[in-house]
Amino acid sequence: MTTGLPSHTQVTELLAGEFARAGYEIEEVVIDSRARPPRIMVIADGDTALDLNTVAALSRSASALLDGLDNLRDRYVLEVSSPGVDRPLTSEKQFRRARGRKVELQLTDGSQLTGRVGETRDDTVALVVRAGRGSGQKWELRRIRLAEIVKAIVQVEFSPPTQAELELATGEIRDQARGTEAGA
Repeated sequence: MTTGLPSHTQVTELLAGEFARAGYEIEEVVIDSRARPPRIMVIADGDTALDLNTVAALSRSASALLDGLDNLRDRYVLEVSSPGVDRPLTSEKQFRRARGRKVELQLTDGSQLTGRVGETRDDTVALVVRAGRGSGQKWELRRIRLAEIVKAIVQVEFSPPTQAELELATGEIRDQARGTEAGA
């Protein structure tokens, strides 16, 4: 039975260039032909988060491209979205894009660790974690090989991180630290 809708591959191939020009790549295409009207969902991600203006622009250009297909006979609903915070981080690229976000990790040794994602490179992620216990909030970088991570989930935060924690995660104080080390 033909649905009159393009395939996942057709949607990806048709829209990939347009999304890439905007700085995003298509992570997944979901086509629900049972919904009325049928639904085409395009999930995209990039090094910068999708904002409402970008989603609207990508939706308009994607709709125009899809409407131009000869075999698209039915009405459909198009939805352009980001992967969302509940998506597990599984690749170096996803960890790199989550820099500055708080994550909960489950490691291969069975332990769990919560911290803020720092620099990710060479199959290793730097995680900003609390140093020691006590009332003072001190932070340290812990480097973890991606192969040691069984599961990584971004945590929803209701309050902003401390400035020191965020600076350590984003690397803003890295150059200052190097200068101090070099002058010592």
